[in-house]
Amino acid sequence: MLDSIIEDKKFADVMQKNIENLLLYLFEREHYFGILCKIEHVVFEPPLPKEISAEFRSMTLFFLAGYTFETASIVEDDLVFEAGFGAENFGSIVTVPLKAIVQIIADETPLLINLANYKKEKKVAKSLDNGGVENSMASFLSNPENSKFFKK
Repeated sequence: MLDSIIEDKKFADVMQKNIENLLLYLFEREHYFGILCKIEHVVFEPPLPKEISAEFRSMTLFFLAGYTFETASIVEDDLVFEAGFGAENFGSIVTVPLKAIVQIIADETPLLINLANYKKEKKVAKSLDNGGVENSMASFLSNPENSKFFKK
């Protein structure tokens, strides 16, 4: 029974909205917080050096305070912030899908636990069909004014 709920897309959408609302509340209150998230869904730009990324566990805690907190925002369905990593403080912009956040923690206390089983949604790329290209070419050729573009 529980599996049918935590695997349900609507439940994941509800959890995402709860996560977004809580993060906005924390931003408004200017209250630092941590997020425990599934690292496999996190994107670093630029990518982190291997020696740094190898240290991350499958569930990783990021604490947003100071400069990192100041740079944090919600962009579409992601939490985005800038952070420094490793001894050299390697800078990277971190993008965490809201659905990949498992816990939000403030003052060492979990404020939210996300039980939804996040699965990255695959975006369907629209492909050009040859009919569209052929129809476009036919339209172009049917206009007598366009004949000047062809060799005689």
